[in-house]
Amino acid sequence: MSRRESPPPPSPPPPPQLLGVRRGEVECEDRPERAEPLSDAEREIIQDTWGHVYKNCEDVGVSVLIRFFVNFPSAKQYFSQFQDMEDPEEMERSSQLRHHARRVMNAINTVVENLHDPEKVSSVLALVGKAHAIKHKVEPMYFKILSGVMLEVFAEDFPEFFTAEVQMLWAKLMGAVYWHVTGAYTEVGWLQVSSSAV
Repeated sequence: MSRRESPPPPSPPPPPQLLGVRRGEVECEDRPERAEPLSDAEREIIQDTWGHVYKNCEDVGVSVLIRFFVNFPSAKQYFSQFQDMEDPEEMERSSQLRHHARRVMNAINTVVENLHDPEKVSSVLALVGKAHAIKHKVEPMYFKILSGVMLEVFAEDFPEFFTAEVQMLWAKLMGAVYWHVTGAYTEVGWLQVSSSAV
């Protein structure tokens, strides 16, 4: 570089990350290692904090799905009833989106209520994983992304309950959920396909 040339401008900071995935991008990876099981104290903390979230399950679920679809619009391809919706207010008014939000939150509720019974949790998540792999053909990475969006919304909407420590416990739980779901995908012979989430 000669004295007349200026140095290149500094690189912009990397985009915010959500559980290892950059916004607007979906990457596939090998199945993660199984997480360490939750202790009794950790299960109790998760169940206590979930009680506050679940009191408003439909509204929280709608907030989660709207953020998910706004930040990762390619996820809408799996939902014919609202895949063309761009406006968050229109999404919020959608009865189909509200219905799916209730289903998502009820599935998480079933998991949280049964944390004491690993067989039940595994069975529920296997059904969810197989349905999404076989019937809906949803790429498994979307579960990881959705988990991250859930944690963001929970922490923002319930900051008094979702302290940094509690968020770490929930991340551990969501990691276990993802592990079980991807196990179901593997069991049915799912071939991972990378796609852009633009």
